[in-house]
Amino acid sequence: MNDLVAILASVTIVSLIAFVGILFIGLKENLLRRILTALIGFASGNLLGGAFLHLLPEAIEKTEAVTFYYVILGIVSFFALEKFLYWRHCHEDECPVHMFVYLNLIGDGIHNFIDGMIIAATYIISFASGNYQLGFATTLAVIFHEIPQEIGDFGVLIYGGLSKKKALTYNFISAVTAILGALTTYFLTYLQSIETLLVPFAAGGFIYIAATDLMPELHKRSRASASIAQLIAIALGIGLMAYLKIAMGA
Repeated sequence: MNDLVAILASVTIVSLIAFVGILFIGLKENLLRRILTALIGFASGNLLGGAFLHLLPEAIEKTEAVTFYYVILGIVSFFALEKFLYWRHCHEDECPVHMFVYLNLIGDGIHNFIDGMIIAATYIISFASGNYQLGFATTLAVIFHEIPQEIGDFGVLIYGGLSKKKALTYNFISAVTAILGALTTYFLTYLQSIETLLVPFAAGGFIYIAATDLMPELHKRSRASASIAQLIAIALGIGLMAYLKIAMGA
């Protein structure tokens, strides 16, 4: 059971990173609004970088051409989810919470579920081979990957209409799926085929959210200074994902 304890401890720490947004909770509303555009741009770059530099290469390595069918399925599914959520929660043109809030939570939940599966699988391999540092190193890599993403997610949820308290709570609930992914992998290791589907599906969802929801929001601020800041934020998000990919040796 030592491996299970190590797995649960690791994914719990990763899930608690969702509360990194608490660093911004004491800011005044007007100051928070000033940095939201940068956070949205950073999140857009983060999602695109995560999808194209991390999820898709991993999926292609496992499923090759079939990967792109799952990516298309992810994009279409998130489009359908947005339509359904709009119909359920909005009345005419009035909607206090933007739909990309729910889509981001769903996509992030899938992503965290996969992170939990990866951490658990690594620990299982570690204990089987006697290389106990492998699971710990993987956990650190996921933590460094999650910190900027969770900051961006917090900005997305606030920008989408949630209060700071609800943003932190919902973001944590989405993060807890990492524990579910870890337990699933630990007790049912033959579900590797599910990960094969979820990875490109999540990538498709991330691409959809970044391209059709977040970036159009950035277009609402068209001043030259704001546009330059947005491009820098997007580039930073993508650049960080590229750096993490190189650092992780993936």
